[in-house]
Amino acid sequence: MEFEIIKKDKKTNARVGILKTPHGIVHTPSFMPVATLANVKTLTSEDLNEIGVEMIISNAYHLYLKPGIEVIEKIGGIHRFMNWKKPIITDSGGFQIFSLENVKINEDGVIFKSKIDGSTHFITPEKSIKIQEKIGADIIMAFDYCPKNWNDYDEVKKSVELTIKWAKICKESHKKENQELFGIIQGGIYKELREKCIEEIEKIGFSGYGFGGLSIGEPFEETLRIIEFIIKNLPPQKLRYFMGIGMPEQIIKLVELGVDLFDCGMITHIARTGSTLTKNGKINIKAGKYKFDESPLDPECDCFVCKNYTRAYIRHLINTKEITGLRLNSYHNVYFITKFMASLREKILDS
Repeated sequence: MEFEIIKKDKKTNARVGILKTPHGIVHTPSFMPVATLANVKTLTSEDLNEIGVEMIISNAYHLYLKPGIEVIEKIGGIHRFMNWKKPIITDSGGFQIFSLENVKINEDGVIFKSKIDGSTHFITPEKSIKIQEKIGADIIMAFDYCPKNWNDYDEVKKSVELTIKWAKICKESHKKENQELFGIIQGGIYKELREKCIEEIEKIGFSGYGFGGLSIGEPFEETLRIIEFIIKNLPPQKLRYFMGIGMPEQIIKLVELGVDLFDCGMITHIARTGSTLTKNGKINIKAGKYKFDESPLDPECDCFVCKNYTRAYIRHLINTKEITGLRLNSYHNVYFITKFMASLREKILDS
């Protein structure tokens, strides 16, 4: 993997870069649609390619439970499994595991029960790496401890200590060639804990870093304050990845601070519940005022949905729970955020 910074904004810390992976190039700053189970819900790989998506993120924890790693490995890896020829990141699943009930944590890993069948599983840093190596993504994430509470100092401190310990084990365990391993920086809203985590994780040595333990309930002003602090303390040539955020107004502020990569399931989740992204903000397409509206979802959008379908029709489909409505709204939202990121890159290049 190679990451090259092409241009820095003259007024902010925003930057444009090129990330080169075994499955192609990603232009940063970039948004990755979430393909939790090797699928961006309601959309095909062909849809994503048509939209211009350059990289997606899938989830090792969910794929481990279903269909099972042996299935993906036997078929030849996740790219072949889902017919996606461009780059993929896999999240280790730490966030999802720590979100479960009755999780037992020790120095060696995490014990949890599957939501699917109630079976008990023990995930260690070594096992997380082995799972992700078999999945075969271009970039994988170290197994980290994601705290449930953003303002519980003791829990956040523990998450930093275990994240550092597990990062060392992940680095030692990772053997797969043509696959990059990123570290994760924990520490909540506490600068001293973030600083400690940065120092220790950087000693281990990773080419990119995810920012964990944010967007879990803390005020967005605190998020911005901590991200600014993290970026000031990271080597500038390393790739910066904010995990789990993706609404346009948030992305703008984080790009200005210097973040390179984003992912968030919210873009497609809100599409399936009737929220549509437009240049003038988010709208609730299910609302009665769109019953006779013959205009496109976003008059300034040139996606195939906006070229061919009206707000009235998509409102009807979603309100009658037709799957086609979910698909059309999801396609538009992913298209919107993809073009939005391209416009941000253009502004930085023109600065």
